[in-house]
Amino acid sequence: MSPLIGFAIGLGALIVGAEWLVRGASRLAIAWRVPPLIVGLTVVAYGTSSPELAVSVQAALSGQEGVALGNVIGSNIFNVLFILGVSALIIPLAVNEQLIRLDVPLMIGVSLVAYTMSLDGVISRLDGLILVAGAMAYTFFLFRAGTEGAPEHLLSQKPPTWRNILLYIFLVLAGLGLLVVGSRWLVRAAVDTATALGVSPIVIGLTIVAAGTSLPEVVTSVVAALRKARDIAVGNVVGSNLFNLLLILGASAAVAPSGIPVPPSVKSFDLPIMLATAIACLPIFYTNRRIERWEGGLFLAYYVLYTGYLVTSALGYPWVRDVEAAMLGVVLPLTAITLLVLFLGHRWRSQSPSAPPQT
Repeated sequence: MSPLIGFAIGLGALIVGAEWLVRGASRLAIAWRVPPLIVGLTVVAYGTSSPELAVSVQAALSGQEGVALGNVIGSNIFNVLFILGVSALIIPLAVNEQLIRLDVPLMIGVSLVAYTMSLDGVISRLDGLILVAGAMAYTFFLFRAGTEGAPEHLLSQKPPTWRNILLYIFLVLAGLGLLVVGSRWLVRAAVDTATALGVSPIVIGLTIVAAGTSLPEVVTSVVAALRKARDIAVGNVVGSNLFNLLLILGASAAVAPSGIPVPPSVKSFDLPIMLATAIACLPIFYTNRRIERWEGGLFLAYYVLYTGYLVTSALGYPWVRDVEAAMLGVVLPLTAITLLVLFLGHRWRSQSPSAPPQT
């Protein structure tokens, strides 16, 4: 069987498995009178990230740590640059103030922590356990925040029948089974593809695997944008990035026999790009509390540039290092200066006595 067919089968199993897992777990949670807000913040957030979790953990267990690391870094870059870029091009995205005050700064902080952990060349098992503990603390915080003001009508809700409960449990178990099987197929296909193309598994993880396992987030954010539930489109991306770094990278490093090695090229380029995309969210989200179409176009253009660099680097073109130097030394600093000017200009206008009140 060709790697392409194996990749398609594995990806299909991951998507169906994630859908069944989210549907069954959500119905069970509601049946147990858990408020829908908590379901959305925890079950759905974990569910849409379950393909990345299954693939990265399976890759770490099978000795393909490069695929696991590339999947997490590539997914975070893909989520911000591609998903938010496409969603904002469809319709300008509203940004909830909680994201600006809490979740985006937390995403930046966790990205910085992951980058710091990688500086010694490996994300160790201890590092992984620390990240997993952070995921548990963040989930607990969401649970506590979501339970405040829970609706009273849940207490009077008619309990589901045993037949329905068994159906929900079946969906959860079947979804988990498909995630396990699909992750094995996809990891095997990714490794075979990397071998056939003569590129490293980390590049396959950063591109094909990252984009494939992020499809649930793509569908969620694009559909939310089309339905004008624009805060969901943004919150889904930020929440998924946090879970990718805390839970998925943490669990992968914790189960890997010797942790996850971090190649020098990843430390010097891919991780700084991931950190830069996280930092760029803050000024863009802060200005007017929305992501404009031109900002979405900027995100998407950067993703095309980043992916083009990875592909040409894998093919061994001699001028790739010049492109890398230009991106790190010119493009990113200019973008940072532009975003800083926009941020300071908006802050000055909002604090000016003659400025109209924000709505």
